[in-house]
Parts: sequence; C-alpha cells; structure tokens
Amino acid sequence: MTMLMEGIVTPVITPFREDGGIDRPGFGRMLEHLISQGVHSVVVGGSTGEFYAQTIEERVEMMEMAVDVVRRRIPVMAGVSASRTEDAVLLAEAARDRGIEGLLVGSPPYASPTQKENALHALRIDRAAGLPIMLYNYPHRTGADMGPEFLSRVSRSPRFQAIKESSGDIDRLHLLARDYPHITLACGADDQALEFFVWGARAWVCAASNFLAAEHIALYEACVLKGDFEMGRRIMKAMLPLMTTLERGGKFVHGVKFGARLAGLPAGATRRPLRSLTKEEKRELEQVIRTLKTAVRQAVEGEGTSHG
Repeated sequence: MTMLMEGIVTPVITPFREDGGIDRPGFGRMLEHLISQGVHSVVVGGSTGEFYAQTIEERVEMMEMAVDVVRRRIPVMAGVSASRTEDAVLLAEAARDRGIEGLLVGSPPYASPTQKENALHALRIDRAAGLPIMLYNYPHRTGADMGPEFLSRVSRSPRFQAIKESSGDIDRLHLLARDYPHITLACGADDQALEFFVWGARAWVCAASNFLAAEHIALYEACVLKGDFEMGRRIMKAMLPLMTTLERGGKFVHGVKFGARLAGLPAGATRRPLRSLTKEEKRELEQVIRTLKTAVRQAVEGEGTSHG
C-alpha cells in the first residue's frame, strides 16, 4: 500500500470552544478551507493540533471527523505520538479502522529511548496498523533523535516512506538526502524550507499553511515543480519574518491559531497549559502577516527582485 506524501502537508489546528470543548463544526470548516486552498494532504492529531492536550478518545474522534469531512478528496494522516507504546498502537489501529491513509510517528516523548528502543517502538506501530508512515524527528521536544541506527532498523519495513525532519540541524538534512534516498524527505523546519527543497525534499509539513496555504504552495511549486530557485529565494525571503516571529518565545501554536483567526477561520483559543498571545504579540504578528502576503505576491509576480 502506498500513499502520496508530497507537497504541502498541513497539520490542521483543532478549534476549541470557549468552554474548552472541541468545536466540531469549526474543525469541519477548517478542513474544507484547506481543501479549497489546494493543500495536498492534512495531518490530524499533530502537535499543531494540540494532541498533547487531548484524551485518547478525543484524538480518535478527530480522526473520525476528518475522514467523514474529507471523503478522500485529499489524503489524511493521523499523528499517533504517545509516551506509551500501547497508546500509540491503539491510536494507529484506530486510524486504520477509520480509513486514515497514513500515520505520523514521532519518538515517545519524555521516555528518552535508545536508538534500538525507539526503532522497536516504531516497528510495533507499523506491524499493528500496516499503514504508510511518515516519521517525525523533533528531538528538541521528544528528547530522542532518530539517528542512523534507528533509520537502518526501521528501513527494513517498506511502509516507512517519509520523514518530517524538525531538528533544525543542517547536517541531518545532508545525512538523510545522501544516505536514505528511499525515504521521502519532508521539511519540518520552516526556516530551512528552501534548503530542504534544494536537497530534494518533496514535502513540507507546515503549520502556518493553516492560514497561508497559497503562500506555502507558491514556494513548493517554485522549487519542486518548476525548479525555479531564484523565485524560491524571493518567496523565502518574504516568508522568513513570519517564521522568526512564530518560533520566538515558545508561542508557536498560539501564533498559528491567531493567524487563522485573522483569516476569519474558526481557530478558537489554545487549550491549557497554553494561553493566548499578548496584545503586543498580536499586533506584531498581524503586521508581519500583512507584509508577508504582499511580499510573496510581488515575489511571484517578479516585482521587487533583489539579488542581494
């Protein structure tokens, strides 16, 4: 079984009501919006979706809702990260049973497994679900790096088809591109998207595409479909201030949800322990987004070209 793990992959946000419950109609509208904007696939239950603040039952319900709304118009992946292997397996089996087409598998947070232990964890999920898998390497959050020993072990299964690399380590990008060409490379470090595409990445898992899908698609199309890296540099230069603003201060999901609300989308607030942005942070982000949209449009149209 294969799955197309290419293009702009949006880890969809989870809208919450004021009372903290899941805004189910809002979640449906988010998915319809992303489909209408042309993203290539979505992930439900990713860190941008605040899976860590949801119960297992809620995470399974989100899978059901996503499948019901999307109706196979684009592929749907499910994040199944969990500290307990048993929970990750339960989520993976639930995803398979509900018609999800692929899994996003991260290292078990806080457990700090060895390379072998981490690989056995991933392989257990693989055997349980039998679905295509995109690995998710984010050692800053999980405390475990998917190194060469891990990659060699999981590569024995053909279902490990892609890796979202979020370490921010450029040497990791080189390692994956050089030594693991059979694993599709997906950018998970937004400020390195251009570098990922230069090194052959075919996918970008990007949270800000929740509210700026067209701009993210523009960079993907310029670099991957057209091979126009001059345009890619212009677009990337326009997008970097947003990436810097979102990453600064540990308020990434807060910023993504605020950006979605600015776009008129039903984002809702973040769940505890996360709180909202300050008024100053909101003003700054709003200005950055407004400037970005204009700058990307000019870059695509070839205006304001800079060779500096």
